[in-house]
Amino acid sequence: MLKDIKHIILILSGKGGVGKSTVSTQLSLALKENGFKVGLLDIDLCGPSVPYLLQLEGKDVHQVEEGWVPVYSDEEQNLAVMSIGFLLNNRNSSVVWRGPKKTAMVKQFLTDVCWGNLDYLIIDTPPGTSDEHITVMENLKTVKCDGAIIVTTPQQVSIEDVRKEITFCRKTGIPIIGLIENMSGFVCPHCSDCTNIFSKGGGESLAEITKIPLLGTLPIDPKIGHLLGKSCVKEFPDSPMSKEFSNIMRRLQMNK
Repeated sequence: MLKDIKHIILILSGKGGVGKSTVSTQLSLALKENGFKVGLLDIDLCGPSVPYLLQLEGKDVHQVEEGWVPVYSDEEQNLAVMSIGFLLNNRNSSVVWRGPKKTAMVKQFLTDVCWGNLDYLIIDTPPGTSDEHITVMENLKTVKCDGAIIVTTPQQVSIEDVRKEITFCRKTGIPIIGLIENMSGFVCPHCSDCTNIFSKGGGESLAEITKIPLLGTLPIDPKIGHLLGKSCVKEFPDSPMSKEFSNIMRRLQMNK
């Protein structure tokens, strides 16, 4: 089901809570707003937040002879979404599975979803280097995967965990497209000044040390936190975060 997809991009991080799902959803929305047909696959089985972030909770996944039909976020069907969140009764339901069952579900997501012709498939992964990641790698061997975007925050503890993710990518042969530093400063909702509430430059120094391109630095912006189901690039085109996402998209186009 992945053969008709032009570009496949993994969103990875060695640490939870760095904003991977927010980056995945806003990048998918930004690509859609720029005229691309996009798919977003959420394989974080224990913490599927993509349906909430896109305001798609309660939507049903339908099965046809060819497999699962994803949920579409728009009438034009330019953004297709698949998540285990659509298969649970409610957002409070938990997935209590051992590795083999999780592996089987991820494999099914990668092989049985009817994505159709897509320009981009963004795969939002759980933190770490677990069974889900290895299953993704094994199932992407037969298709062209552009590589991984790795998300970190400026703090040293996050940087250390992300180093492990970089090592994982290099050991498993996943190309690394670049690094995004999220939560890079706080944008004041009143004066729009950006204050570094965490340490600064961790992502930039890690990019230099590991020889990985720094794709962008995304600040914390309270407006974006409440922007569920909508693209920051469309709603707040002049905001620092929107400008960064626009730059990231340009760099992705240059990376082809």
